Amino acid sequence: MRLQGKTALITGGARGIGAAIAAAYVREGARVCVADILEAEAAETAQRIGNGSFSCRLDVTKQDSIAACVSEVEQHAGGIDILVSNAAIFDMAPIGEITEQSYDRVFSINVKGLLFTLQAVAQSMMARGKGGRIINIASQAGRRGEPLVAVYCASKAAVISITQSAGLGLIKHGINVNGIAPGVIDTEMWTVVDGLFAKYEGLPIGEKKRLVGEAVPYGRMGKVEDMTGCAVFLASPESEYIVAQTFNVDGGNWMS
Repeated sequence: MRLQGKTALITGGARGIGAAIAAAYVREGARVCVADILEAEAAETAQRIGNGSFSCRLDVTKQDSIAACVSEVEQHAGGIDILVSNAAIFDMAPIGEITEQSYDRVFSINVKGLLFTLQAVAQSMMARGKGGRIINIASQAGRRGEPLVAVYCASKAAVISITQSAGLGLIKHGINVNGIAPGVIDTEMWTVVDGLFAKYEGLPIGEKKRLVGEAVPYGRMGKVEDMTGCAVFLASPESEYIVAQTFNVDGGNWMS
C-alpha cells in the first residue's frame, strides 16, 4: 500500500501499459483517473480496477481538453499526486516517404501533448503545495535511431529530453519528474507496428513480432505487467532522491 491515499492521473490509461499501471496503482492503494480519448474503454477500465477510480475524456492535442481534465480531477479528488503521461501513437516510413501529416500527428500527441499535460499538472501541483510525481513513458526508440522509424524515435528522444529539463526545473517544488523507456512490449500497438514492418520489409504478418521477441536478451517481448514495478517505485516515497532519470525496462535490449 505504498500509494495509499494518493490520486493518479494516467493518460492513455484505457488499455495497454496505461491500464496495467492503473491497476498496479490501485493495488498499492491509489485512486486513479483513467484519462483517454477512448471514453468507453476508459470508463470500463476505471470500473474494473475499482477503489473509487474514475475516467475522464482527454485529447492531449487540445489544451482546453487538458485543462478540463486536470480541473475534473481536482474537483473529484482534491488534487493530483501522480501523473503518468502514457498517451502516444506510432507511425513509420522510409526517410524518403515521411509525410508532414504523419510528423505533425506523432509530435502533436507524443511530444506536444505530453509537454502541455505535464505543464498543466505541474501548475496544479505547485498551487497545491504538496509536491508530486510525474512519470513520462518514453521508449527504447528514444535511445537510438532506426531506419524506418525516424519520426517516432525523434518523438521519444524528445520525451527523454523533456523529462530531464522538467525534472531539473520542478524538483525545487518537490515534484520529481522521471521516465520509463519500455522495450518491445506486447500491446495493441504492436498489431500496427507489425503490420507496418510487414509492408516496408516484405515480411509475413507476425514475423517481425516473432523476431524482435526472440532478439530480446531476456528471451521474450515484454508484457504490460513488466512496466508496473518501475512505475510504482517512481510514484512511491522510495524514489524521493531520483530526479530527471529515464529507466530502461526492456529485458536487456538497450544499455545506457
